[in-house]
Amino acid sequence: MLYSIHTKQNLPISLQDAWDFIADPKNLAVITPDSMGFKTISGDDRKMFAGQVIEYTITPLFGLKMSWVTEITHVQEKAFFVDEQRYGPYAFWHHKHFLKEIPGGVEMEDIVHYKVPMGFLGRLVHPFLVKPRLKEIFDYRHKKLVELFGEFKG
Repeated sequence: MLYSIHTKQNLPISLQDAWDFIADPKNLAVITPDSMGFKTISGDDRKMFAGQVIEYTITPLFGLKMSWVTEITHVQEKAFFVDEQRYGPYAFWHHKHFLKEIPGGVEMEDIVHYKVPMGFLGRLVHPFLVKPRLKEIFDYRHKKLVELFGEFKG
């Protein structure tokens, strides 16, 4: 079964500032909860480009440390980028990040499609383990971006 997450957030910053922030892979650690134990191993040494492979370690549940490798598959500067899992905790992960200039700032939109591993067992634990954890991560991102860039008043 394929699950999805769809979030939107408006920020009072320019399109260029928003792009500069999200196109720097080092900033992923800034907007990820400390409880995830997120650490970049390689691939974050330059601004985002199509074909870029980034390797992380994460501790998503129960203190279990895991490797996660994503590839940036598509980039259109100041508009969007797509990252796809190549190796990691999900059976499938496809994450689209969109930016759009709006009056008074920028709209940031995330659309994630994912599939949990372990078949029936994964689907069984999804509603009370995986889905709430992903919600927590995206809620944290929303809060952290407001801390960094301010509340949108538009």
